[in-house]
Amino acid sequence: MRFARSKRGLRLKTVDSCFEDIKDSRLVDETYTMDEVTEVLNELQTVVHSEIESELINTSCTNVLLLRQLFSQAEKWYLKLQTDISELENRELLEQVAEFEKAELSTSNKKSNSENMKPSRLVPLNEGGTSELLNKEILRLQEENEKLKSRIKNIELQATNALEDKSKLERALRDMQIAQGDQKSIIRTRDVSDLEHTVAALKNEFQKTLNDTTENKKTLEENLVSTKHDLLKVQEQLSVTEKELEKKFQQTAAYRSLKEILMKKNEQIKDLRKRLAKYETED
Repeated sequence: MRFARSKRGLRLKTVDSCFEDIKDSRLVDETYTMDEVTEVLNELQTVVHSEIESELINTSCTNVLLLRQLFSQAEKWYLKLQTDISELENRELLEQVAEFEKAELSTSNKKSNSENMKPSRLVPLNEGGTSELLNKEILRLQEENEKLKSRIKNIELQATNALEDKSKLERALRDMQIAQGDQKSIIRTRDVSDLEHTVAALKNEFQKTLNDTTENKKTLEENLVSTKHDLLKVQEQLSVTEKELEKKFQQTAAYRSLKEILMKKNEQIKDLRKRLAKYETED
């Protein structure tokens, strides 16, 4: 608010200087015709219109940059933000903000006479907190799961190739048994037996990999559940902190003064209604 107030003050000084320049440069004669007055006013309108338009554009762009910073932080921490555009035109809230700005301005002026006032700043989120560590752990488990899936695909491909080789060897064995007799078929049978042992070992490794994948999935699910619980705790802590801040704000002098002003306004409205009720009864 102090930043916006300073920018607004600079623009108002610029508008005042526009009027002063017109007075010094154009208002030098004692009498003017209607056309000359119209020309001076049109020139002044053009200059003031340009200054106001520039300020409005700068204000909207500044608000966009500020919101962009807040949205970037919210996206980093997986926060869901909700906005209500209708609240931006709430006259009661706008008046409260204006009163708060006036109160802050008077308070800052009083303090500046005695000491330099340091502006309060929001406390940044803890980059090394529990949520960040949990997110890193989830990403690590997801990468490990992808590696296991790739390994399973490679083992399945090896098993498929081994089965095809086995089928080829069995066909070759039958051909050799017909052509060369039982002696050479015994040798081929040993090769087939060795190949069967190899396939069995591949099947065991494949089953072991599947079991490891199942255990990793269970571990990932448990970590996700634990992460959700931790996030709920963090949200609960944020809610408690927000309530405490609201309670502290209600105890401030600005809030009490605003409350007293609203109570006085309500009493005045009640008094006016009673007076109006008397006149309506007589009519």
